[in-house]
Amino acid sequence: MSTRTVVFDMDGTLVQSRGAAWAVFQETIAAFDLPMHEPEQFFDLFRHNFFDALRNYVADPARYEAVAEHFLAALRRSYTPELIPGMADIVHSLAGHYSLAVMSSNAMDAIRRTMQHAGVAQCFAHVFSGDVESDKKAGIRRILADPSYGTIRRCAPDYVEEGTAPPAPTAAEVVLVTDTVGDVKEGVACGIRVIGVAWGMHSADDLTTAGAEFVALWPQELIARLLPGGSCSPGGCACLNCALPAAAARDVKAEAIAAGELRRTRRQPRSTRPPSRGCGCDGPSCKDSERPRTEDPHLRYALSIIAIGGKSS
Repeated sequence: MSTRTVVFDMDGTLVQSRGAAWAVFQETIAAFDLPMHEPEQFFDLFRHNFFDALRNYVADPARYEAVAEHFLAALRRSYTPELIPGMADIVHSLAGHYSLAVMSSNAMDAIRRTMQHAGVAQCFAHVFSGDVESDKKAGIRRILADPSYGTIRRCAPDYVEEGTAPPAPTAAEVVLVTDTVGDVKEGVACGIRVIGVAWGMHSADDLTTAGAEFVALWPQELIARLLPGGSCSPGGCACLNCALPAAAARDVKAEAIAAGELRRTRRQPRSTRPPSRGCGCDGPSCKDSERPRTEDPHLRYALSIIAIGGKSS
C-alpha cells in the first residue's frame, strides 16, 4: 500500500508526555479549582478530541475558554518532554521518503521547542498545533485538499523542489500515527489510515477497537510497516528513493601484492634499478631526485594494509 504523507501526533506518540502533560495541567487545576485529582481523569479527555472533551468537562463555555487558554499558556512556557527512545532515528529514516507532519493539541511554541531540542524540527514539513487548528479532522482535510502539503522536507530548512506540483494525496496515501482513541476515531472519520502506538495514553486493545489498522509495540515497527526495506542511508533524510550509487569495490589483496612488488623493486641494488623517469641519469648531481614524488593513494592504502598484517577495517 503506497504512502505519501505521515502525520504524527506529538504527545505520547513522539514524546514521553503522560507525566509531563499531567504535571503542567496541575497549574490549570489549581488556578480554576477543577475537580480533577487522578491522572486517569486527565488521560480520559484524550479519548475524544481533547478540546471538545475539556469543554464538556468544564461545562461553562466562558470558563472553558479561560481554562483552555491557561493550559496552552502553561504548555508554551514550560512543556519540553523528551522524545520516545529511538524515535529521532525513526523520524530521520522516514523524512527522506515521505512528507512528515505534526498534528497536536499542544501549543505551537511547545512543539517548536520540543522538536528543536530533539534535533528533528526541520524533518517535519508542517505542524498543526492546538492554537492553529484545534480540530484534527479539519487539519487532515487540509492535507487531503492541498497538494502542496505533500512536499518533502529532508531535515533541512528548504523544501524539496520537484518542478511540477504533485497531485493531492488520496486518503489511502495518508497515515496518522497516534496513541489516543480520539485521534484514531478522527482519522478513520476522514478515511485515512491510522497506526496506533502502545506506549502512550491508551492501550493497544482500545486503539484497535477504535479502528487502528495496526498498533506498534516498538518504534522500529513503524519502519517495518511504512518502510519495509529500511532507510536508504544510515540516519535517513538524504534521499527520495533507495537508488543510491554503490560504493566502488576494492581488491585489497591485489593492492597489497602490488605494493609488495614495488617494495622489492626499491630494495634492488642501485645498478639494477630502472633509470629515473625524469632526466634519464642516476648520478649524484641529478636534480630529478629533488622533485617531489606523487603518491598514489591506493598504493598508500595497500602499504598500510601490509604494515598492520593484512587486516582492513
